[in-house]
Amino acid sequence: MKSRLKILNIWVDPLDRKEAIRRVRTFMTEGTRPHAIMAANPEKNFSVPKNAVLYETFKNADMLLPDGIGVVLAARILYGIDLERVPGSEFIFDICKIASRGRYKVFIYGASEDVNKKAVDELKNRYPDLNIVGRENGFIKETDMLSLIDRINASKAEVLFLALGSPRQEKWYASHKNLLQHVRVVQGVGGTLDTIAGTVKRAPEIWCKLQLEWLYRLIMEPKRIKRQKVLPLFAAMILIAKIKLMIGKQKSKP
Repeated sequence: MKSRLKILNIWVDPLDRKEAIRRVRTFMTEGTRPHAIMAANPEKNFSVPKNAVLYETFKNADMLLPDGIGVVLAARILYGIDLERVPGSEFIFDICKIASRGRYKVFIYGASEDVNKKAVDELKNRYPDLNIVGRENGFIKETDMLSLIDRINASKAEVLFLALGSPRQEKWYASHKNLLQHVRVVQGVGGTLDTIAGTVKRAPEIWCKLQLEWLYRLIMEPKRIKRQKVLPLFAAMILIAKIKLMIGKQKSKP
């Protein structure tokens, strides 16, 4: 297994989609606890370090997907490694295929009631053998959280999708992972249920191939500028880090 890469203040696993799928299968067949799958992208570089619990949870996640093109480019600049982008919004389908073929039980928690229900129905249509044993919207009260966990445990779900948005879904995992009895894979999927339900459109294929999905989403949802305004700063920080590495190499030469 290749070593995890440090990208400024976060990390990413140098894996492709095939390797990510292989690891999930291993988690399901050999795991004895919940294994966290999280997305590494430029925005996380600024949000994750702000909270000590979130920082440790992210750092110790079982899989950090190279979700954002910014992280993929950063790995190329800093380490000379060409990563394959593995979007979490697509990897959910890989996990569903694994669950469908292995007859693993799935629980889906998050998003609005309408979106959650539509997404579950759509996933059942796509994967007729997918065994979704429970679902819950993301607006239940904190006082009802233990009841939700009891339901997840009673369902014997082995796969749990958290659609709570970041960093809420990572914090939820950190707080409740030790209470999950049967879950072996937990993936934070952010707003992916909205695209599955059809309430938010995915970027057309040509935009994805050109690695411009972030731009398409910004055009469609201008309010995302609040999140994406950190991208130029991230790029500048990567370039500065690269210059420092080059200077350090020059100084170390005899």
